[in-house]
Amino acid sequence: MASHELSGLIRYLDQEDWQDCFAEVLDDHIVPALEAGDIAFEDLAEMIGPDVAMTLWGCAFEDFLGQDWDNGRNFIDVYLKRRGWKEGPRNSAYMRALKTSVMSLYEVSDIVPGKSLMARDLLQGGDPVLVQEGTATRTLKPWDRIAARLVPSDGKMILAGGLLPYSSAACEDLSASFYEALRKRRGKAAFPKLDTETLRELAPAFTLTWLFRTMEDMARQMEGTSHLLFNSDGDELLFHKIRYPLAKGVTQKAVVAVLDAVPNLRPESRTFWNWLENHQGPKKAFRPQGRAKEGLSLTSEMDDGTTVLGTLELKGRQLLVGVNSRERAVRAQAMLAEVLGGLLGTPLTQIMTPDQALAERDARHDPENDREALGLSSEDEARLIGEAMERHYRQVLNEAVPALGDVTPRQAARTAAGREKLVAWLKSLENNAARVGDGQRGMAAYDFTWMWQELGVAKLRK
Repeated sequence: MASHELSGLIRYLDQEDWQDCFAEVLDDHIVPALEAGDIAFEDLAEMIGPDVAMTLWGCAFEDFLGQDWDNGRNFIDVYLKRRGWKEGPRNSAYMRALKTSVMSLYEVSDIVPGKSLMARDLLQGGDPVLVQEGTATRTLKPWDRIAARLVPSDGKMILAGGLLPYSSAACEDLSASFYEALRKRRGKAAFPKLDTETLRELAPAFTLTWLFRTMEDMARQMEGTSHLLFNSDGDELLFHKIRYPLAKGVTQKAVVAVLDAVPNLRPESRTFWNWLENHQGPKKAFRPQGRAKEGLSLTSEMDDGTTVLGTLELKGRQLLVGVNSRERAVRAQAMLAEVLGGLLGTPLTQIMTPDQALAERDARHDPENDREALGLSSEDEARLIGEAMERHYRQVLNEAVPALGDVTPRQAARTAAGREKLVAWLKSLENNAARVGDGQRGMAAYDFTWMWQELGVAKLRK
């Protein structure tokens, strides 16, 4: 995410009539989804998490920055004319670049965690662009797709703050939305080619498409949950994993010193703490209230009966926070803001329902224990998994694949239309292996390059 400071720009929204102008843009980005779900923005923040809701707010704000109002007045131009002396040349240049940027859909590759990625614009075309990025690169996988703005800064390309991860289903929704908006019939291409001005006009579609798809997926997941689950506070169970990057120049030692001094954080090691409920007086028995009476209540306690609210762990240059409800996520973030303040950067949050958490656990099935039981080193595991995957995919090259139109990969490689489907299929194989491979390093390390080369499409791997 961008490291530039926009707080002065945001505060300036309160001047003149800019708040009303921004409200119009924000409505375009989220109101249709809120009306469809019959929810308020505050409810949306509870549903998807306050940090994710602020990302949606940021998408609308960045769109607003590029719009002209009242005889060509632009918010950034007015702000810099009146307050630019406070910003300095670097921040001012970034704001001007942000003003001319547009949201687009990118496919990422060549990811260097904590440093950079290559981004290929799926809507405007062109060669992949090197992007310097320190936070999102730690969670993105090869061939993931993101809706974002690329902004030049200090001679390099960076990502603006409004970044939305796009699933395959969301990409299909976006493509259909764009074709409908442009009143064109779907052709052979997965996405229409759009120019800069058209993308500027369609900016709200990125936010709305992502939001509609997310709300639909969450509703479907809730329908599939046989029991409502609650924690000991009566909050609905929703697992949050919050990743805080350490601020530039901050060491683990400095963070440890602060966390060890927090009364309700009990250290288990030099880098791991249990966040405990701070009871005054005798502990009260939990009595379910409201909807919690209809479901099952789960609690985690220490040996002395103290309730565990969550966990904190330092890994490298990240502080990982794990809690099991939105309410506890808000409390944890407030606590860390108070005690750590500027020692931490902007967090990223992963949210999972109990069903998703169980599915992820089943997919990983403790590979470390499996390997130890078999007496395998990590190198042996990688070699065995690699050999099994290669045998499997060499056989698949000669089998009909539904995603390729029920032809074999070798047959698909013979036509232009077939090669387009083949490239998408190969990328999906790599992406799925990388994601499943988070719990199986051998799978994550598998190199699919030979398949691209054998099928004659290596030049299309970009």
